[in-house]
Amino acid sequence: MKDNLISLFTWIVGIIVSLAVGSGMIQGVLEIPEIPSVITIIAGWVVVIGAILSLVLAIFNKK
Repeated sequence: MKDNLISLFTWIVGIIVSLAVGSGMIQGVLEIPEIPSVITIIAGWVVVIGAILSLVLAIFNKK
């Protein structure tokens, strides 16, 4: 039970951090040095879509 709760908490924190980092990259607040901003924005969208997809797949996997 304790391991499941820790795993759930860790997963939720990972989703929140992924969404925060992805949105920061999309808005241009976070940049990757030496990488064009267009690539950073695309990478931000990949992170956000991946986090949302992970959330949706986890919900459907619980049923």
